[in-house]
Amino acid sequence: MATITRLYDTHTEAMDAVSALEAAGFEADVISVISNNAESWHEGHRHHGRTPGDMNGDGENEVAEGAGKGAATGGALGVGAGVLAGLGMLAVPGLGPVVAAGWLASAAVAGAAGAAAGGAVGGILGALNEAGHDEEEAHVYAEGVRRGGTLVSVRVNEADRPRAQAILDERRGWDARARGAAYREGGWSGFDPAGAPYTPDQIAAERARYR
Repeated sequence: MATITRLYDTHTEAMDAVSALEAAGFEADVISVISNNAESWHEGHRHHGRTPGDMNGDGENEVAEGAGKGAATGGALGVGAGVLAGLGMLAVPGLGPVVAAGWLASAAVAGAAGAAAGGAVGGILGALNEAGHDEEEAHVYAEGVRRGGTLVSVRVNEADRPRAQAILDERRGWDARARGAAYREGGWSGFDPAGAPYTPDQIAAERARYR
């Protein structure tokens, strides 16, 4: 299996990418989302008529309270009714509160717990490494979320790789090489898990750089 990850500057672009993946036949359990929520977009957001986290269609977010617990016990978030219905709030070390669903979010939380107990590097960097991304890619993608972005990752077999890449790229997804080069132009050298989260104003300025 190969892991394809793209960084989106807005959560709406990322949600469209997820919807397109599912429409193309990719199952919810191979897709993962980790999104910055500094602007509180998750509150009251509706995507194509559905509130994120609304598993039973009643307009309420049933996932939010159980998201952290599910990730900590190793259960993948966002399965069943689809990835977007499974989005919930949880804390990922190094990123703070995020809106997330799927296997990558679960690995980030579980990996951080393992690192705290004396294991290897945990959190978002460890999860991305474990998924098959090298150190440089992991740092760029983690930094992208810190700066207000949303990660969409999909695990596919080699035959499906071109199709998944095309879906993600068509919706303005950035790969680590392109966005990493832009970050380094500004003096960035790597993701700092102890770094302060970006404020909404900083996020707005960051997005304006890439329009």
